Amino acid sequence: MNNNTLGFVMSDVTRLMRNLFKKRLKGQDLTLVQARALYYIARFEGVRQVALADMLEIKPISLVRLIDLLVEADLIERRPDPKDRRAYQIYLSATAQPHIDEILRVIKSIQDDALAGLSEAEIATVTFAFEKMRSNLSAL
Repeated sequence: MNNNTLGFVMSDVTRLMRNLFKKRLKGQDLTLVQARALYYIARFEGVRQVALADMLEIKPISLVRLIDLLVEADLIERRPDPKDRRAYQIYLSATAQPHIDEILRVIKSIQDDALAGLSEAEIATVTFAFEKMRSNLSAL
């Protein structure tokens, strides 16, 4: 049996990157899921809670407690969604930036390690291929 199918390789790379991320983020007051949430909030400021739960692959009810913890830590803010009074949008607070900077530093270090030994052309090809696969699968 061949365990080197695309799905297995992608799963292994993702697992290894997440484990390395947890290891390199040690010393921070953030868990992996909190760091991931901050990263997505930074990328998509004003994201609605339901969309954020989907991005993090967790149930919306689980996200509520995560958001509560990040609000208590003064890292994010909930604001009413002007288009839907039942929904909230999530924004970074001013005190979140040092955490975002550290998350980005760790991400870059892992990306550099993962891409070591690849030429610029190979990196461009890999990036293009993954973006195309994401686009293909998102359309389904």
